[in-house]
Amino acid sequence: MSLKLFIFDCDGTLVDSQHTIVEGMDHAFGVHRLPAPTADETRSIIGLSLPEAIFKLAPHLTAAQNGALVESYKDFVIGKRARGEAEEYLYDGAREAIEALAKAPDVLLGIATGKAYRGVLHLFDCYDWHDLFVTVQTADRAPSKPHPGMILQAMSETGVSAADTYMIGDTSYDMEMAVSARVNTIGVSWGYHTSDVLRKAGAQHIVDDYPALHALLAGL
Repeated sequence: MSLKLFIFDCDGTLVDSQHTIVEGMDHAFGVHRLPAPTADETRSIIGLSLPEAIFKLAPHLTAAQNGALVESYKDFVIGKRARGEAEEYLYDGAREAIEALAKAPDVLLGIATGKAYRGVLHLFDCYDWHDLFVTVQTADRAPSKPHPGMILQAMSETGVSAADTYMIGDTSYDMEMAVSARVNTIGVSWGYHTSDVLRKAGAQHIVDDYPALHALLAGL
């Protein structure tokens, strides 16, 4: 029985965190008296590491300005968490699917996210998920998506082959990362990039809700 490694993105795949991310970008740009991106522009970069996301939103900024915006964004989000105002809202069916998959003897679960590691720990704290994911790859421990580093590290840590590894995500960055790592790709339609964008980026499957995703993964 070969092990399967199912790697999940967080923002836009497991949790709907767009409101906090949009607020954080508004705050960071406002602190430095810079024109803030629109909500749609911010949603389009969810999944990238913070420096990459801000560069994509404002490529004209200097490295020092980019770094200052990163720190202002972090301060805002960390403050929200400390005040108990940054609840991680799972998509419908996510908890049931993840906890069922974690019990399967031939399944290993992983995370690959643009969040910092402390953001993933906050998610795990919210749902008591610390024991469910055997590998956690974050933007402060690996190159930003779409570089394949997160997936390559996850496979190295678990010993699972590319043929038995599946990346599940909602953005083109997830799909491009998976294609570069030569693993299987599953796009979810409820996140921040459209199904057409996911297909163009290399999604082999598109699912529309967690019951459909669970059925697809269980069938593997």
